[in-house]
Amino acid sequence: MSEHVLRSEHVLVIGSGRDLPTRLRRARAGTRTTVICRLDYLSKLRETTEHTRIIGVSPDAPDDEWIAFAEAVHARHPFTRIVAFGERDQDKCALIGQALGLAAHSPETTALVYDKHAMRARLREAGIDTTACAQVFDVEELRAFLAAHDTPCIVKPGSGSFSKGITLARDAEEAADAFARAGGGHGDADGTPVLVEQFHEGPQCSVEAFSEDGDHQIVAITRKYSDPLNFVELGHVSPAPLTPAQEKQVHNYVERILDALGIRSGATHTEVVLTEHGPQLIETHVRMGGDEIPALAHDVTGVDIADCLIRHTLGEKVLPGIRAALAAPRTPRSSAIWFAALPAPGVLAETTGLDEARAIPGVTEVQLLVPPDAAVDTLQSSTSRVAHARAIAPSADEALAAAREAINRLTFHLRVHAAEQGAL
Repeated sequence: MSEHVLRSEHVLVIGSGRDLPTRLRRARAGTRTTVICRLDYLSKLRETTEHTRIIGVSPDAPDDEWIAFAEAVHARHPFTRIVAFGERDQDKCALIGQALGLAAHSPETTALVYDKHAMRARLREAGIDTTACAQVFDVEELRAFLAAHDTPCIVKPGSGSFSKGITLARDAEEAADAFARAGGGHGDADGTPVLVEQFHEGPQCSVEAFSEDGDHQIVAITRKYSDPLNFVELGHVSPAPLTPAQEKQVHNYVERILDALGIRSGATHTEVVLTEHGPQLIETHVRMGGDEIPALAHDVTGVDIADCLIRHTLGEKVLPGIRAALAAPRTPRSSAIWFAALPAPGVLAETTGLDEARAIPGVTEVQLLVPPDAAVDTLQSSTSRVAHARAIAPSADEALAAAREAINRLTFHLRVHAAEQGAL
């Protein structure tokens, strides 16, 4: 029997991981999990009593505090594996893995993935990316960049998530508003420089890949549809309707990116634009895609990326199984998701039309993303969306049409306050 079957696993999970820590424990008898996460993530943990221990860390705690906690537990109850399933604190996972001698992404790789400007620089050195970009620290620097390049540019936080704070600036006159949106708010953009990048025209796609020992396999390419003003995702369909030549080009391009960034293992999610000159990078992440993209990929390829990540974390080789599933004969079909956003802020009192939406042919799921009586806003980020619908159909257009029709059947009833009126 192999070594990983004989020994009891103790996995250090960095962050919450939604249901994935539970799946880890269930994947192999005797597997135990310890969680170290930010205090504001404690409420996101599931089946808390099933963990061996949970350690909450202040969001502003230094790296050495995270490492010290991990080392203290490791000395008493040694870890056999380490994993971070989410976007945040992949850097902490890398540092702790290095300190404890556990397999993880290198600190250099996670630093490059988090720092989009550094990522561009590394890819430029490798001859992969020529996107004009810069970090700017005030509006005047942003105006100067826009004037010098005379091209539409994306302005966004230097590091961030949930598609927050992204603006398309077409000229120097739009610099002030774009800079404020990217750097003047709260949350991820706070205290970080603003990144300005040349805007690439063309369809956007997400590329899901899995790697083992530096060997990469593209699992799925998904077409992405975003709001034209703030680039928040509105929908996705997999597989992306590409020609075989385009697919091959995307596969080769993304594999070169993963190599250049030193990504050797695990699931990755890379976003690209298909320009007339070929694919161009938006960004990449050392995690699975969000927005139910792994579920769409599973629908059309038979590859369960989450299951692969669980088994990979426990030391199993999964690439052979992924490649066998991709090579197996399947009836071609498409899987789509579409999201609902609201035209005005308020309090969500009720949602009607769910039964009608779920009855549309091809629709496989309609889910509300916020509870009744929750405060809701217009489309500011991916967390602003209030519902999604998924559908499967023989073609991309049919799957998208069914998912969008399901969303159109929903009616959201809001409570709003009257506008302030000045006295006469």
